[in-house]
Amino acid sequence: MNKRHIILGIIGFISLAVIILIGMGLKNFKPDNFKPAAVIFVIDSSASNQKELPEQKKVLRQICNTLDPEDQVKIIKVSEDAYLIYEGAPFNGSNIEKVMNEFTKYNSKDYGTAYGVGFKKAFNYAIQMKKNGYLPAVVVIGDLENEGSVEKQVNWEALPNEVKRVQQTAPDFGMMFLYAHPSKLDMVKETLYPVLGENKLLISTKQNCDKAIRQFLHILDR
Repeated sequence: MNKRHIILGIIGFISLAVIILIGMGLKNFKPDNFKPAAVIFVIDSSASNQKELPEQKKVLRQICNTLDPEDQVKIIKVSEDAYLIYEGAPFNGSNIEKVMNEFTKYNSKDYGTAYGVGFKKAFNYAIQMKKNGYLPAVVVIGDLENEGSVEKQVNWEALPNEVKRVQQTAPDFGMMFLYAHPSKLDMVKETLYPVLGENKLLISTKQNCDKAIRQFLHILDR
């Protein structure tokens, strides 16, 4: 009886080990056409967007959690000016939280929204990351309001040509816009749909963010 128990125990142990190894293999499996992504976030930390910012930062982290270890992220904060505050792995949650808490603090003087500057930086990073072997995408989180210095705001008439410039290097380039008012998102759709098409452009109000985040993986060809 003891011998039988020992044999059954050995068989059970081997079976468990095989299951674990198979599970690890499936977890690390990547299809032959897998491409690491470079996701460039443009997040609005201006005074007018502060009310929504805590929830938007959670959405940014939620998107990062859907990415792969091989992916890279960059975060550009937009307010009176626009500049890079983080670049690195998507799963470096503590560092992402630290830099966002530090550099997106409320400042009554940061009333302007330099989306135009932020977009140019994001597009340049997208081109460079494509040259480095990544599939680039830009995620814009904010209200898309034009405030402050006119020269730093988005030129919506010129925006399609700026996206086309990125597509010359990165034909698989995609964009997602979250949290803006439906009127702003409708303008985005009318402006960029002819350039990006249905599969590479996503827009969503805050009410449908969860669905948009799930669909975002399709922009990354996953």
